[in-house]
Amino acid sequence: MDNSLKYIIYEKKNNIAIITVNRPEVLNAINNQLLSELDYTVNVAEEDDDIRAIIITGSGEKAFMAGGDIAAMKEMSLMEGERFVYAGHTFLNKLENSRKTVIAALNGYTLGGGLEIALACDLRVADENVQLGLPEVTIGLYPGWGGTQRLARLVGTGVAKQLVFTGERITANEAKQLGIVNKVVSSGQVLEESLALANRILKNSPIAVMQAKKAINNGIEISLEKALVLEAEAWLVNFATEDRVEGMRAFVDKEKPNYKGR
Repeated sequence: MDNSLKYIIYEKKNNIAIITVNRPEVLNAINNQLLSELDYTVNVAEEDDDIRAIIITGSGEKAFMAGGDIAAMKEMSLMEGERFVYAGHTFLNKLENSRKTVIAALNGYTLGGGLEIALACDLRVADENVQLGLPEVTIGLYPGWGGTQRLARLVGTGVAKQLVFTGERITANEAKQLGIVNKVVSSGQVLEESLALANRILKNSPIAVMQAKKAINNGIEISLEKALVLEAEAWLVNFATEDRVEGMRAFVDKEKPNYKGR
C-alpha cells in the first residue's frame, strides 16, 4: 500500500476494503490526483484475494463526492479535458467489472462525477439526508463519466433525460423510488448498514456471486436470447466448483456452508 496517499483512506475490515474519499474541505470534489488514488486503491483491493467486497464512501458529513473539482476543470485545456474524461471512464469501467462486490455508501452530496461513480458500483446505500443529481448542464457541461448511459440503463431514458436535462437534485427517498439507490438508512448509519449488507453477501459462495454479477452486467447489453445462453454457460462454470458441492451438501445436512472460493 502506498503510504503517500493524500486524498484516500484505505482500511481492511476482515474481508471488506473500505475506501474513504478524504477531501472534505471541498466536499470531496474529484481532481486528477483523487481519481488516480481511487484507481490505485481499487487495484489494491482487486488484487487482494482476502478482499471480497469493497465499500466506497466519503469523509465528513456533507458529501460522498460533490462532483468534479470545477476550479481545476475550469483551467483544463481540451487535451487535459480529454485525458480527464477517459481516465474517469477507465476507472469506472474497472469499478463496474470488479471481481468483488462494490457498494457505494452515500453520506451527503452525491453529485456529478460522484453520482457517476456510485452508478458504477453494484449497490448503493444512502443516508436519509443525501441529495443526488447530475448538475453538469448548469455549468455548460453534461455527464461524461457514464452518467448518460448507466443512469438510462438503470431507470429508463425518460427519467434519465429529466435528471440530466434539468440538472435538478433529488432526495435519497426519491432516488429509492426511482431505483437509483437500493436502501435508505437513518442519518449516521450508512457505513454500518453498508458493512452489514456486505457481510450478508459474504456469507454466500464468492464464485456464485461473481458469476451472477458477470451474467447481469454482460447480459443487459445483449438480446435476451443471447443473454440466456450467457447465463447458462456461467451457471455451468459455477456448477463445476467445490463451493457449489459444499453449498448443496450443507443445505441437505442442515449445516452452515464453508465456502473456499474454489
